[in-house]
Amino acid sequence: MTLHSWRDAYSGMSADNIKGLVLALSSSLFIGSSFIIKKKGLKKAGASGIRAGSGGYSYLYEPLWWVGMITMVVGEVANFAAYAFAPAILVTPLGALSIIISAVLAHIILRERLHIFGVLGCALCVVGSTTIVLHAPQERAIESVAEVWDLATEPAFVLYGVLVLVAVFVLVLHYIPLYGQTHVMCYIGVCSLVGSLSVMSVKALSIALKLTFSGTNQLVYPQTWAFTVCVLLCVITQMNYLNKALDTFNTAVVSPIYYVMFTTLTILASVIMFKDWDGQDPTQIITELCGFVTILSGTFLLHKTKDMADGSIRFSKHMDEEEGIPLRRHDSSNLRLP
Repeated sequence: MTLHSWRDAYSGMSADNIKGLVLALSSSLFIGSSFIIKKKGLKKAGASGIRAGSGGYSYLYEPLWWVGMITMVVGEVANFAAYAFAPAILVTPLGALSIIISAVLAHIILRERLHIFGVLGCALCVVGSTTIVLHAPQERAIESVAEVWDLATEPAFVLYGVLVLVAVFVLVLHYIPLYGQTHVMCYIGVCSLVGSLSVMSVKALSIALKLTFSGTNQLVYPQTWAFTVCVLLCVITQMNYLNKALDTFNTAVVSPIYYVMFTTLTILASVIMFKDWDGQDPTQIITELCGFVTILSGTFLLHKTKDMADGSIRFSKHMDEEEGIPLRRHDSSNLRLP
């Protein structure tokens, strides 16, 4: 491929996509850093009071912990804003970069060893993210929130939404009471299914706010408030069942499964609703999927090898010594909502 043809292939990244990319990268930087800052705050607070893991709340009086919380909020705001400028297929997978930043900073600041396979996992995430960025579709030009509502009420997405709600109700009413304490997929299934609708609603709301701030008031449309209600309901549901999953199973199990399911369903929902792949040729689509699978591989490798020490994995990590329940753990510091 000549230089000219290469430039033609990749010069199409729009200004909005670039803004979304910068916001998504900033979000990962802030959120990844916040994990380390909060952990430093928790350690400092635990040295002079009851630790959070033992039911204490002394960390609420620790300024460093609040700095971490503020950093996380800034990151989530940047992540929210990114959806206003770039397609979900570009923004959502980049959330894996926060795991890399957290792992690297933990190695430098907290002296938590980053194994060679962890380094390889970080490299895979970077390669996968770069692949997606270079081949991501352009953001759809939308002039009002009513257009987003029209997309959300098209038969294909309505069918997807109905199937998601049916699956959620079946999981909540039938499978969770029977298998919730033994099968991680029950809780994670609800989180991921609802999460895909949450991201679509967040994107719709962020587009409405972007248009409003640019001078075209979208707050007068009832669709804006309908999307706002959807965001609140979906996020509350996600938080509820994600907390249940984290309270029952080990984070090393919950985190990669949640990331894989949530990201996959979000991309599927975005492709159906916003038709992200319209106008892209099969080569671009396959390349994006390969980039996504590369990120998944890196994320899985990071989580499965983070307990490696001296060339071996401490398998007992997946067993709560006090409770004796397989895959149980109460650590939620490395998960994020969309």
